[in-house]
Amino acid sequence: MPAIITDKFRIHNSEQFFESFSEASPNVYYLGIGRPQDWTTSTRPDNRTENEGTDSASVVPSESVVEEFYSFDDLLAVKKISSSDVSKVIPRRNWTTGTVYDYYRHDYGKRITGTTTIQTSNSGATSLADATFYVKTTDQRIYKCLWNNNGAISTEEPTTTSPSSTQTTSDGYIWKYMYTLTSTQIQNFLSTDFMSVETDSSVLSAAIDGAIDIVTIKETGTGGTDGTHTNIPIRGDGSNGQVSVTITTGSVSNVTVTASGSNYTFGYITLSDINSAGGGALINAQLDVIIPPKGGHGFNAIKELGGYYVMLNQVLEGTETSNSGDFTVENNFRRIVLIRDPNSGGSAASAITLRSTKALIFSSSPTPGTFQIDEKISQATTGAVGKVVEWDSVNRILYYTQTRFSNEGVDSHGDLVEFSGANVVSGATSLATGTPDASISTTVNNVSFTSGYSTPELDHDSGDIMYIENRAPIARASDQTENVKLVIEF
Repeated sequence: MPAIITDKFRIHNSEQFFESFSEASPNVYYLGIGRPQDWTTSTRPDNRTENEGTDSASVVPSESVVEEFYSFDDLLAVKKISSSDVSKVIPRRNWTTGTVYDYYRHDYGKRITGTTTIQTSNSGATSLADATFYVKTTDQRIYKCLWNNNGAISTEEPTTTSPSSTQTTSDGYIWKYMYTLTSTQIQNFLSTDFMSVETDSSVLSAAIDGAIDIVTIKETGTGGTDGTHTNIPIRGDGSNGQVSVTITTGSVSNVTVTASGSNYTFGYITLSDINSAGGGALINAQLDVIIPPKGGHGFNAIKELGGYYVMLNQVLEGTETSNSGDFTVENNFRRIVLIRDPNSGGSAASAITLRSTKALIFSSSPTPGTFQIDEKISQATTGAVGKVVEWDSVNRILYYTQTRFSNEGVDSHGDLVEFSGANVVSGATSLATGTPDASISTTVNNVSFTSGYSTPELDHDSGDIMYIENRAPIARASDQTENVKLVIEF
């Protein structure tokens, strides 16, 4: 049974996601970074190995239950995403001279009347969403191409900002102004591949539902009377549309819309009307009336330009010191995750940033030595095993993770045992040793300790992980800012 999920369904889903950031009872989303250790082949306690790829070629995340659990195991920290960090976006298409752009048609993908051939764009697209019919100019303005002069190359950049009229450039292209990117959109949501999309209120107000701007020539016909014949009506379910038709050496050479009319969802130019207007005995000519989107061109730029993408933009600045210093700069990261509605301390998370690593604090004497990032640490008395994320020698705080693998988080029996008590912790590579200070139950450098230990501020395995991206390592530094842009397609 033939069926299709339309682009409007995709746009609807993207709108629901976009609106979930700012509703009266919004979802809470966090961007997280993790995986400080190398991508490698890791050994499990049952002596089987798991190939996680390499730093130059990490594995593709799986759509599985375990992937969600595993993503928490080596998560470093998360940062809350606000509604101002989210934008609807569309693929970026820069206007470039010498390019043939597609033009807007209402019937890409439909069979051409009288044939079994599918109507395609100049670029070969069989749907409007895939057609290259809009551009961004150097002035950061977005235009829709209404006519490409029969597939000619574009050589003049459009410049109009008129909300109600189109611009015909010297190359024969006809452009419709849609909107201009704001400075905030340029800074936060303009990437190499995507750009913000929004409806300009003045363009919306000027839009006329069902107004006809373009009529194209499918067949030029023969036998007509030369000249420009006017006041030819556009038939259909709308009203007041008119065109003029120019006939040269008996064939139609040009059609100009002289009155756009309104409320058309289909339209025709008939031979009898052309001939009655002075066209003589024109035969076999066929003209296509191009129907605008609902509301008219510019009424809803998001729907018209295929805005079923949402971009999340988050900036990670050094250690995020203003937000408790939860983001380490002593290690790199290889995974990005998006988490919805996680908990912190058993309640819904709300803080701007949250640390996701475990931590312990050593006694001031004797000095434990210098632990190395990514080295194995172990606790002989308990059998606990972990991996070093960061060593804060000033405050004697050791941050670490515990994963499912041998030498990373599980003991010789395959159990994950927590570090605890005043039991010596040793580094396998650095040979540093120290005794956690079980008498410390206070906050040190924004880390809250109970009997010498601190649990992650983010409750592991809480909420829903909506997005996982494995990638090559990204090194961090205290004077460095990472701008993370996630683009989600619906």
